Amino acid sequence: MSKLRKWKILASQLVLDNIWCRVRQDTIELPNGTIIDDYFVNVRPEIVVVLPVTSEQEVVFVRQYRHGVEEILLELPAGRFNSESEVGETAARRELAEETGYITEKLVKLGTLFDNPPKDTNRIHLYLALDVVSTGKQELDLTEEIEVVLVPLTEVKAKIFSGEICVSGTIAAIFLGLNYLEQQLG
Repeated sequence: MSKLRKWKILASQLVLDNIWCRVRQDTIELPNGTIIDDYFVNVRPEIVVVLPVTSEQEVVFVRQYRHGVEEILLELPAGRFNSESEVGETAARRELAEETGYITEKLVKLGTLFDNPPKDTNRIHLYLALDVVSTGKQELDLTEEIEVVLVPLTEVKAKIFSGEICVSGTIAAIFLGLNYLEQQLG
């Protein structure tokens, strides 16, 4: 049994609250009694990442500009939950369809991860979408300009090891998805 103790929140206030960013300032007491009055936390919505695989064993990726790192990146379709009541499977289907125009009847939950637990409140929900098919219609948000890229499943790991795929949630979903597929075949 661990002897670790949680920090005690003495006070908390939202210091930035707009559509793009929410930040909370906590006054905390550490287990050793030290008080820190300016611990900032990003209050973020839950995120979903989808590993879509076609019946031809191609992975549907998206290529898009990511302003935080000022790079155009190759990653899996992903996005935030639309509300606190939206469930992961609904968010996964919606984000897949909106960003790529692909849909699926076969969705498998791969896991739930914390992305940046010291500073962010949200979790990343990972899904595998099997036998995805294209509707040919994306429904992009105002800030999205997305190119859909199909990559043979057999080439995906090489793109990770070469650095072409470098987004953590995407990499986690890929390896968990590959593990799932190997177990199903094996």
